[in-house]
Amino acid sequence: MISAGEFRNGLTVEIDGNVYQILEFQHVKPGKGAAFVRTKLKNVISGGVVEKTFRPTEKFPKAHIERKSMQYLYSDGDLYHFMDGETYDQIALNEETIGDALKFVKENEEVKVCSYQGEVFAVEPPLFAELVVTETEPGVKGDTATGATKPATVETGATVMVPLFVNEGDVLKIDTRTGEYLSRV
Repeated sequence: MISAGEFRNGLTVEIDGNVYQILEFQHVKPGKGAAFVRTKLKNVISGGVVEKTFRPTEKFPKAHIERKSMQYLYSDGDLYHFMDGETYDQIALNEETIGDALKFVKENEEVKVCSYQGEVFAVEPPLFAELVVTETEPGVKGDTATGATKPATVETGATVMVPLFVNEGDVLKIDTRTGEYLSRV
């Protein structure tokens, strides 16, 4: 059990049967009345964000989120298959659970599969991906003064906005959290 007075960013707690991750917290001590803790919580299962206030003495059970490293094997239709590298157990997850997580992930790459009490609720890709540009328009000379960008399709099928000097066949480093181009490799 953890009290609201001990909340920290990134902590996961169980509140009213739901698992929440603390995004922000603030201890407030008004001039009149008792102190309280104002929080911004993200529901780790549904992804919704709510704001709640608590008395510092309220206690909640700590929720343990298991993050297991697994290899993304392939997709067939709306199922995505993953394998545990230690036990070679395979699991199949539906498109609803995956969402956009595999937008920048190639087959046979490692990802983190997140579960709570044995139920998988999310897949976390690696922070950065190195992908080859498969299709992009050539840059127009003289357009570079404004820091202009153009769309480029990478080998996983995702579209990324890149600078005009990027050409087909270039290998790009992409931040998978934001989908932003970082550099050429």
